[in-house]
Amino acid sequence: MLNYTQDYLLNRQVKIFQPINGYRASTDAIMVSSLIKAIKKGDNILDVGSGTGAISLCLASRFRTQNPQILGLELQSDLAELSNMSAEANGFSDILHYENCDIRDKIDFIKPCSFQHVISNPPYSDHDMPSPNKSKAQAHNHTDFNLSEWIKFMLKMMAPQGYFYMINRAEAIDEILLALHNKAGAIKIIPLFTKEGPKAKRVMIVAQKDSKAPTEILPAFIVHSTDGYTPHAHQILREGKSFWD
Repeated sequence: MLNYTQDYLLNRQVKIFQPINGYRASTDAIMVSSLIKAIKKGDNILDVGSGTGAISLCLASRFRTQNPQILGLELQSDLAELSNMSAEANGFSDILHYENCDIRDKIDFIKPCSFQHVISNPPYSDHDMPSPNKSKAQAHNHTDFNLSEWIKFMLKMMAPQGYFYMINRAEAIDEILLALHNKAGAIKIIPLFTKEGPKAKRVMIVAQKDSKAPTEILPAFIVHSTDGYTPHAHQILREGKSFWD
């Protein structure tokens, strides 16, 4: 077991256990979790590459009363173990569970087309200088990894008319859209700016499987103002609100 700290998300609404030295959740995880606007009672939600569990912990907190079944898939066994500890510490164990697995392998414990919502904050790049920390490098840099195959797996797990959610670097938009082409529609592209002025470093994507609706580019989302978070970002990152509120 890794040495870990007990931290908090959403202004201390959610406990999360994270490695002292290793991958730790960023605001990206909370931002992408906010893209799920609503769920139906008992919906299945899949968090692909769940890391320390931040995305699905936020979702469990927000949708607790709808009794969803949330599953996180994580390559690093220590992170999956910490995530299950976090789920238990928050009282989410009945609706939230994490499995250690490699999505490139055959996975027998889940069925394709069985999740109404599939969400991910995948590794970003194979050409950045990797972190000397093995856990961070594995989480952030996709050596022997293909983003298109990652998206293909997500689509395979989605139920008909299910929803896809992703955050990634802005430069990955071409590959993401190509992977979704003719498989999902009603695509919404949200440019994510750290602050007003510089170009967008992140992009968030929402899509619906089998939809033929056209693609939309939504207004830019700015995270920081001169004196802290923008009001919209504060609602998401501190209050746990939906992006669409």
